[in-house]
Amino acid sequence: MTPQASHSQQAAYSLSEATRARFDREVAKYPPDQKQSAVMALLAIVQQEQGFVSTASEQVIADYLGMPTIAVHEVTTFYNMYNQRRVGKYKLNVCTNLPCQLRDGQKALHHLEQRLGIAMGETTADGLFTLQQSECLGACADSPVMLVNDRTMCSFMSNDKLDQLIEGLKGAQQ
Repeated sequence: MTPQASHSQQAAYSLSEATRARFDREVAKYPPDQKQSAVMALLAIVQQEQGFVSTASEQVIADYLGMPTIAVHEVTTFYNMYNQRRVGKYKLNVCTNLPCQLRDGQKALHHLEQRLGIAMGETTADGLFTLQQSECLGACADSPVMLVNDRTMCSFMSNDKLDQLIEGLKGAQQ
């Protein structure tokens, strides 16, 4: 990213009064000297509003919490629930950790790649689906598992169930 692009991104994000009020409510949950503990909640608020966490919004959060921008960026990049770029309406995270791999997690990911016509990490041309792999989702006994939009856990995802999920999500758009 060029310095000009970075600067224009920073100019593009500012806190609305409603967002500032939401930030204030989250920070109020912590002692004044520990307000940095609200960083994950503030990142979630930004992502809800703009669909991803931009470098400009990381800077705003850092300024708001009085912490280095790199510290906010480290949180953003550590957790896969924070999108660092725009993603599709449906973000599909397929667990490919060892227990899920032993029970066809990698095959589920490959099936979705073929079905959607995209590679892992990409978004469909219509902007509907983004496909990602993830680390353990904590449901090894239900593998292969996936998480839709960081909220809905789907278990025992055979190819048929994956196809039904995709068709159902597409159908919800009509």
